[in-house]
Amino acid sequence: MDGDAAAVRQEVALLLRRLNVELDAVGQRFAELHGLNRTDVRALVAIMDAARRGEALTAGRLGDAVDLRSASVTALVDRLERVGHVRRVRDPGDRRRVALEISDSAMAAGAEHFGGLARDMTAAMEGYTGEELAVVRRWLEDMTAVIMRHSHAGPPEQPAPGQA
Repeated sequence: MDGDAAAVRQEVALLLRRLNVELDAVGQRFAELHGLNRTDVRALVAIMDAARRGEALTAGRLGDAVDLRSASVTALVDRLERVGHVRRVRDPGDRRRVALEISDSAMAAGAEHFGGLARDMTAAMEGYTGEELAVVRRWLEDMTAVIMRHSHAGPPEQPAPGQA
């Protein structure tokens, strides 16, 4: 039985990888259609996700979200602002603090491109119970945490010469 469970876990991991590849292709298509690169799209998603949580995202926190250094984040925000996808907004409570907001036109472009996918994914979940969806949610959160740990880890250790 344990061998069967291991085989099922391996198959699920492969399906997750496949899902990631397909979602990446959808994101890449959006980037190509709008003259963006992968980091631009990641930045827009980070800004939108922060807004959905009711948080203001600063350039520094955006850098953490997309794993970029300060100078690169400045260039990224400048580029997204220049094409009208993002605007810098001063915090009314602390004028030194600048938050990033996604523009209405960028939101509309995202809704146009990803809206059908979101609707189809939601419809595909109709046959699942609340309990099943709770398990899927927990699993996705766990897998996202694992992937994030790996994406932020240093290079894998190489065996010393003569050891393998």
